[in-house]
Amino acid sequence: MKCADAQGSRPNYENEIRMKMKYKYILLVLVFATGMSAITVNNDRLFEISKNIEIFVKIYKELNANYVDDIDPSQLMRTGIDAMVGSLDPYTNYISESQVQGYRIESEGKYQGIGAIVEKVGDYLTVIAPYQGSPAIDAGLKAGDRILKVDGLSTDNRSQSDLNEMVRGVPGTMLNLTIERPGTATPFDIVLKRGEVNINNVPYSGMVSDDVGYISLTTFTQKAGANVAGALKDLKKENPGLAGVILDLRYNGGGLLNEALNVSNVFLPKDIELVGVRGKVRERDASYKTRNIPVDLEIPVAVLINKRSASASEIVSGAIQDLDRGVLIGQRSFGKGLVQNTKDVGYNSRVKLTTSKYYIPSGRCIQSVEYEDGEPKDIPEELRAKFKTKGGRTVTDGGGVAPDVRLEAPIVSDIVENMLKDKVVFNFVTEYLLQKGIDSIGLEEIAFVDYPSFEQFVKKQNYSFQTKAEKELKEMESDITDREKKIIQSDITSMKNKIGQEKSDDVQEFKAEIIKEIEKEIATRFHFQKGSTYIKLRGDTEVQEAISILGDPARYNKILGK
Repeated sequence: MKCADAQGSRPNYENEIRMKMKYKYILLVLVFATGMSAITVNNDRLFEISKNIEIFVKIYKELNANYVDDIDPSQLMRTGIDAMVGSLDPYTNYISESQVQGYRIESEGKYQGIGAIVEKVGDYLTVIAPYQGSPAIDAGLKAGDRILKVDGLSTDNRSQSDLNEMVRGVPGTMLNLTIERPGTATPFDIVLKRGEVNINNVPYSGMVSDDVGYISLTTFTQKAGANVAGALKDLKKENPGLAGVILDLRYNGGGLLNEALNVSNVFLPKDIELVGVRGKVRERDASYKTRNIPVDLEIPVAVLINKRSASASEIVSGAIQDLDRGVLIGQRSFGKGLVQNTKDVGYNSRVKLTTSKYYIPSGRCIQSVEYEDGEPKDIPEELRAKFKTKGGRTVTDGGGVAPDVRLEAPIVSDIVENMLKDKVVFNFVTEYLLQKGIDSIGLEEIAFVDYPSFEQFVKKQNYSFQTKAEKELKEMESDITDREKKIIQSDITSMKNKIGQEKSDDVQEFKAEIIKEIEKEIATRFHFQKGSTYIKLRGDTEVQEAISILGDPARYNKILGK
């Protein structure tokens, strides 16, 4: 803690007067702006707003001037803003200048930079996956490369966000990266040209059986509708006997509303009302229709969803369900039926705020009505309001879109979850490819059969992790008294031994799951997102169920009530 000097120093009255004038000016601007935007609000409400803004500014001033320790004014204000918007819903938030680039990637699918996912692996900022066609690929960056310097500045003790700041610059300008590459004796420099990076929102499409096609859509960024339409046209052109198509929206968190309309329009007619938007300001209420000529209105469609399919994904899947255009397979979706708009609040910062709710063709809103720790709470089916699809099937609201065919979600084992988080698989693949001298491999050729080498790698790394059971046991031990602990000590020891034995067996027990993750990592190194998606489809039970339904017209029509 920093203490004031006993003798003090001569007050700087000029600065104090300047600060007082600054705060009065801020207060005046805030009150004026508030008053201007609240002309139609009654006087009591206007007074409450003005009063509370004045109190807020005075507290902010007093804390900055008199709090015992030094305060970062920006961080203090950020804490206050985050608390304010956080009391509303999980989607209303403040986007600072440093976060705007990440927001652009999320909403537009493009940004200015080097074009690679970079994360902290151990002590180093490491290239995890370059994007296909990016400046990183053009410059020769590879997964596993450690970035030691950026234009001569060391990256020691730097975070991922620090690196984003360091590489940011005007498109077309050059950037010098000092790289340490596994298998190379000394670090070397790479010159990279900054440019716009476009992230493909349809990373993979192809045939998953003799007559069923598959399209993966990962996000509703720009051109999502055009890319899905193009993928379906290609599938039809290359496979005249195409009998059905799977649209995979699992883990798709949404994006642009107009792209949700465009993707739906691939399978639904022009001029169909798909989304109604309603909010506080009734004059802004609107409805949105499909605007394009569809690609195909007849081909059977299966849409895959899970609990991470949200927002625009729910518009598409909900509209296809409400209009009985296709079968939904998987788990209930996330439940985000809110519309956000961003407003510029100065200094390259923005606030993203919820302005309305959207309603899909049956009239239901799929917004979750209750939250716990930022996650939607499940509402019993009998408490949900009932609606009807175009063909008369019953559907419900209250949070998410329920699939027509419900499947249990795949369970990821503790060991695999931890190995991915701790980059064990990533580091193994880097070492394995180097040892084997593999510098290219076709997707169909990827089949990892050298599992003993992985077991040896894990043993050499002396890798350990904490399971959920261990975490819960540790929390239980901390919650009980010493006396209680003595009574059940033998049971606690027995449980620990059992967990330890199970952990040592996990590398063998979950061999198939680990092998698939290794194959996905290998595929990503040489074939980017397309490769990862291709490997995921192997043995995918939800895809297999979709193939089965699309291959059985009687079952397909029965699910749709035809």
